[in-house]
Amino acid sequence: MERKDLFSEEDLKMKLTPDQYRVLREQGTELPFKGKYWNEHAEGTYRCVVCGTGLFSSDTKFDSNTGWPSFTEPADLHNVELYKDESRGFPRTEVRCKKCGSHLGHVFDDGPSEKGGKRYCINSVCLELEKKEKGNV
Repeated sequence: MERKDLFSEEDLKMKLTPDQYRVLREQGTELPFKGKYWNEHAEGTYRCVVCGTGLFSSDTKFDSNTGWPSFTEPADLHNVELYKDESRGFPRTEVRCKKCGSHLGHVFDDGPSEKGGKRYCINSVCLELEKKEKGNV
């Protein structure tokens, strides 16, 4: 797997928690219903925890009952890359941050049909939520 050279692996090991490094750089998965964003309902933009790229909008987040944050589409298709993944013995589509090459999760074809049918199943440890500021009334 080719990785973008924005950060050295040593820098990332210092910047990230061990769990973040395992998921983002070693294609791991966090436990379901344990991540900080699986049940988050605040409005905002979910950014890559490594490079800050805007990945998903809260407008496309939905409750998939899987225990991971799920989105119907990326905020910008140019910010993610999709790769064939057969590491578990069956075909899946891996989702990576295009800017830094970090593993984010997988995309499946079992999302809401009225919104395109995709479910971007993303690990919370890969994300940082930039909450939308509420205007003064």
